[in-house]
Amino acid sequence: MWFKNVIFYRLTEAFEYTQEQLQEKLLEQTFTPCKSQELSRYGWVSPCRLLDDVIAHQVHGMFMVAARKEEKILPGAVIKEAVGEKIAVIEHEQARKVYKKEKDQLKDEVVLDLLPRAFSKFQQTTALILPSLGWIAVDASSHKRAEELLSHLRGTLGSLPIVLPDVQQSPSAVMSNWLEQDDSLPEGFEVLDECELRDNVLEGGVIRIKGQQLEDEEFVAHLEAGKRVVKLALEWDEQLKIVLQDDLSIKRLKLSEQLQEKMADEAAEDEVAQFDTDMVQMGLEFAKLFPAIIKAFGGEAKRP
Repeated sequence: MWFKNVIFYRLTEAFEYTQEQLQEKLLEQTFTPCKSQELSRYGWVSPCRLLDDVIAHQVHGMFMVAARKEEKILPGAVIKEAVGEKIAVIEHEQARKVYKKEKDQLKDEVVLDLLPRAFSKFQQTTALILPSLGWIAVDASSHKRAEELLSHLRGTLGSLPIVLPDVQQSPSAVMSNWLEQDDSLPEGFEVLDECELRDNVLEGGVIRIKGQQLEDEEFVAHLEAGKRVVKLALEWDEQLKIVLQDDLSIKRLKLSEQLQEKMADEAAEDEVAQFDTDMVQMGLEFAKLFPAIIKAFGGEAKRP
């Protein structure tokens, strides 16, 4: 259940819900499948498949919540073909041209006709809330997907004051400096063998490097030519391996061998107990990792 991608946010006000209060709120907007004429549905589900009735899962003051999205799949080509057939019939039988407004109406009719027969695509997004430390982490590879969950949580609770972390120094410039000056790497971080460089002047000037020593002369030459790091593979505290992006989002989070061995030694026989163990360990690692990332880029920027 460890997150694979992480976008983390700072709570700007205290999150003071009890498990019972949060559960009650989420139950008001639980997921229900699309009706025959609906394009999509979004709602809360249990983050642990073995505990269907627990929508707000709490362990040691941490909360985990999950939302499910259902979307009906209506290929554009299928809609276009069906609309074209309707237009052809009208123009042939009524000897007149069909204009945009009527085309749009025909498209709506086609969509309504196809919806009951359309396949559904399901997607689940999970978030971990650390109230005492003021963080919310979403398992999402895009800000759009993360914001969808957070927007739904805000609507469910009535308010959710959060911001993306804002740092004093440019992450791209700082990560580039780490590679140019090895002794500038902050404590706890180790550079691995993958990064992406981007040219700020030439559009499309992107270089991806994997499985190569980042100290090689050829690589350093790219930095000296003005390219800047936008993604960098790192190991944190000998516990986690991540790809850190210049917007501070985390991709491809993996446990180090050392942490995997520790987790294996502490494995629980009961699946729910194991879920709780994983959740707590992940929360503990995030509690150290997020501040370390912020500190690495000069600390949080002061807000007015």
